[in-house]
Amino acid sequence: MRKIAATTLAVLAPLAGAGAAPAAAEPAHDRSQVVVIGHRGSAGHRPEHTQGGYELAVAMGADWIEPDLVPTKDHVLVVRHENEISGTTDVSLRPEFAARKTTKVVDGRNVTGWFTEDFTLAELKTLRAVERLPAIRQRNTVYNGYYEVLTFQEVLDLAKRLSRQYGRQVGVFPETKHPTYFRSIGLPLEEPLIETVKRNGLNRPGSPVVVQSFEPSSLKRVAKDLRVPLWQALGTTGRPYDLTAAGDPTTYADMMKPEGLAKIAEYAQWIGPDKSSAIPLNPDGSSGTPTTLVSDAHKAGLKIGVYTFRSENQYLPLQLRRGQAPTDHGDALAEYRAHLDLGVDAFVTDYPDAAALAKAERGKPQKPVQPKQFDNGLPEEGQE
Repeated sequence: MRKIAATTLAVLAPLAGAGAAPAAAEPAHDRSQVVVIGHRGSAGHRPEHTQGGYELAVAMGADWIEPDLVPTKDHVLVVRHENEISGTTDVSLRPEFAARKTTKVVDGRNVTGWFTEDFTLAELKTLRAVERLPAIRQRNTVYNGYYEVLTFQEVLDLAKRLSRQYGRQVGVFPETKHPTYFRSIGLPLEEPLIETVKRNGLNRPGSPVVVQSFEPSSLKRVAKDLRVPLWQALGTTGRPYDLTAAGDPTTYADMMKPEGLAKIAEYAQWIGPDKSSAIPLNPDGSSGTPTTLVSDAHKAGLKIGVYTFRSENQYLPLQLRRGQAPTDHGDALAEYRAHLDLGVDAFVTDYPDAAALAKAERGKPQKPVQPKQFDNGLPEEGQE
């Protein structure tokens, strides 16, 4: 990817400080149309892929909710971050399933744990979700053991209910996880996904279902039978596993070049890179010079949604960190503003509330309100 000169981008001002000239990267776009995507629900506030997480995401302003799809032993699509579920459910605490622990090779890596493809749906329904990052999001652990594992159909049903409740269309943004691996063991993802979308009357252009995958072959299979929008997810290093398995040397970096984007536009309508592919980080963790990826995608006729926005210091550029702890929250709104000014079309975020607020600002940064200081943490006389 080419880089845009720092002196031409006003977007750098909130991140890099003084020195950036006030010029736009590309013509202003309608920021009211930027899509806020609740990453696995509202992962900063509730355990991932849970009913409570999805409900809260929509209440906070998410336009779409994201379920990652993996299959059960009886070939039902369920919603988990990975097919290995020891970090997202209480399976390791269930003695009746102790013997199911095993090691498998998934996308060329050895993975040890418990896997959805070794459980029937009925068995998975006995498990309960837990917080995947308890050391970072300790408050979410209060919900451990409360929510069950959802099916893809249940997420579609939930989106329909939430659409009625809030009077707006809630989109569903499923990702096919490890599709080459699952096809190799006789549990392909695309066929049941296609069947489910059709059964729910959602197979149409402009559908509130947008299918994403890191593997181009998975999207191309979906494109043969569905007319819904498709989203090519892009990693920061290496290449899609289906290309690796096929001996294709094309890397994610190749796919983000103008010629690579043109090829993606032949089968997809969106690209979804890591946010660092749009605004890289310097070696010290500070924000670097934005690339031309956003404008290059638009020139190729593609929309671009970037992932994953989080509010904790450890996920923010150096300039935006606040407080001393990596888990303290920094100036996340400034990061959203910077990407809005670049012209992104969607945010994939663990904090839909923050993204919705940045979107509502229409890119007009507000001066932070400094809280009044009180002695001993108590209000001054007359304050309540």
